[in-house]
Amino acid sequence: MMQPVKILRSVLSIQTTLSKYHPLLIEGHSLDNRDPSTVATQITNNLRRSWKERNVTKPIILITQGDPLTERGISAITRCVANNLGIKRCLVCLDEQIDPEHAILADRHDVLYELTYSQLVQILNDTSFDRGPSGEEMDTNIVKLSEAVDNTIARKNARREALGKDPLADWYKKYALLQEVTKSAFKQISGEVTVAHATDEIMEFSVTSFYEVGLEVGFIDVQDMVNYSTDN
Repeated sequence: MMQPVKILRSVLSIQTTLSKYHPLLIEGHSLDNRDPSTVATQITNNLRRSWKERNVTKPIILITQGDPLTERGISAITRCVANNLGIKRCLVCLDEQIDPEHAILADRHDVLYELTYSQLVQILNDTSFDRGPSGEEMDTNIVKLSEAVDNTIARKNARREALGKDPLADWYKKYALLQEVTKSAFKQISGEVTVAHATDEIMEFSVTSFYEVGLEVGFIDVQDMVNYSTDN
C-alpha cells in the first residue's frame, strides 16, 4: 500500500523535513523516444559514480516538478531512476494561480512530500544571495533569476528570428523559473544538490536548456551537475 503524500504547508516544515536529504533533480525532455529504462540505467550509473567521488552521505530524495506520467520522456525516466536507486520522491507544483492544471496532472507515484513553487521562492529569497558585501539588501533572488530567464529568452528569440521561426511561447518563462527556482532553493535547504541530465543532446529551444541560468547567476555550481555520458 502506497504511503499517503504529506503536504508541507509551511517553510519551516519544508526546511525541517527536507534538510536531512540530498536532493536529486533530473532534467530532460518530455518528448524523448528512447527506452526510459535504458536511459535510467545510464543516469543511475553516472549518479553512483558522482556521489562516490563527492562523498554524498545523506539519503537521496528525487525532486520532481509536476510532469504528467507518459510512457516515454522525462517522467518515465525519473520513475525508472527512482526505482533503480530505491528512493522516494518529493513533488513541487506550480501554484494554482500560475497554472491551475499543473498539480492536477502531476505524477504522484512514490511521492512522500508535496510543496509549491511559491514556498520555494520564499526560501530562495531568504538566503544570503540577496545581500551585498555590507549586508545591504540587493535585488531578491527571484528577481535575479527572472531577469536572467528573460535575457535567455531574448537571446533564444533572436536566434529563432534569424532562423525564420516564431518566438518562444509565453509559458516558457514559468516553467524555466520552476526548474531553476526548484534546484536553487533545494540547494539552500540541504546545503547540497545533484542535477543530472537525461541526455547529452539538449535541444536549443527546450525548457531544459535554461539550466545555464542557475549556473550563470551562481546559485548552482558546475560540481552539482552530472552530465549524461555513456563513458564508463
